[in-house]
Amino acid sequence: MKNLWIVVSFLCAISAGAADKVKIGFVSTLSGPNASIGADIRDAFNLAIKLNGGRLGGLPVEVLVNDDQLKPENAKQIVERYLRLDKVDFITGTVFSNIVLAIAPDVVAAKTFFIAPNAGPAQYSGGQCNPFFFVSSWPSEAYSEAAGHYVTSKGIKNVLFLAPNYQGGKDAANGFKRYYKGRLVDEMYTKLGQLDYAAELSQIRAAKPEALYVFLPGGMGVNFIKQFVAAGLSKDIQLIVPLWGSDQDIIRAVGEPMLGLFSVGHWSIDMDNAANRKFVAEFERAYGRLPTGYAASGYDTAMLIDSAVRRVKGKIEDKEALRAAIRAADFKSVRGDFRFGPNQFPVQNYYLQLVGKGGDGRLAHRTIGTVLQNRADAYAQDCKMK
Repeated sequence: MKNLWIVVSFLCAISAGAADKVKIGFVSTLSGPNASIGADIRDAFNLAIKLNGGRLGGLPVEVLVNDDQLKPENAKQIVERYLRLDKVDFITGTVFSNIVLAIAPDVVAAKTFFIAPNAGPAQYSGGQCNPFFFVSSWPSEAYSEAAGHYVTSKGIKNVLFLAPNYQGGKDAANGFKRYYKGRLVDEMYTKLGQLDYAAELSQIRAAKPEALYVFLPGGMGVNFIKQFVAAGLSKDIQLIVPLWGSDQDIIRAVGEPMLGLFSVGHWSIDMDNAANRKFVAEFERAYGRLPTGYAASGYDTAMLIDSAVRRVKGKIEDKEALRAAIRAADFKSVRGDFRFGPNQFPVQNYYLQLVGKGGDGRLAHRTIGTVLQNRADAYAQDCKMK
């Protein structure tokens, strides 16, 4: 009789629409000079699953991982396979906004949930917002808004801006100019993935700005900071970067010259909440390195999916209920308070950080103030999504 009851219960679960597992298509940049970014997002995402006993929302999880090689055409092919053959429930893992813009139209057209753990292109925060498009990290202009606000508050009268020539770089420029009230000496754009900045450094030296705001993620930032310091420019020009311009991946590569560098970010290792303390300790235990902001967002993305699947009791086929569950964001974020705005982009704080030495002698971020509070983005009012 007991066995019969188990069978009946199992059949009832099937008829109620509960899935037997969660399938996630993970497409990320896992090779080349920016591979560390995708690796951090992937490793933190997998860590959250491991700490949840191999499950998300109580269901077993299958994560399909592929490298887009920072090529939009590769990403499109990978996602087409995820959607048509693998029938995934979620797609995530993306690093760069040009990849997001290449694949998001296909994902949302297939009514599959896309959750961006890094780049959050401005297009999808306004008029192109979509019920199936979420950003668990930050709007792409927000970090640079915080940087513009900070340099304005410090009375810096002229700044030079430098970024790669792609959508993320253009978004960064828009954000910085929205909040910076001084004179923009120049707006310089480099090739995406560029590693030699000799020509740009010569132009910067000639321009003599008071400060330099640089948006160069991954290996680009590593090489730029090394060359900037080696050229002796750090003595005369204040360098300001978003979190990923002075994060642990760059600290590991550059070392002592990072001391005293100011940055702005949505998260830091020293955030004093239970979820973050657990995340930092478990990440270092698992991988032998301190986590980055990329890793923090990858971890939060997995926990967001976990909370949504749990909230719908595994019935992930009910897209409306699942969307409402994702929007609820009922999980403990490593960044503290977390909620979505009406366009399904985060509303959160951005902090001023300083690279210093901890009690153990290691270089890491130290949070020294709040730059923007409960900041959403500049385009949420243009989103007409219900």
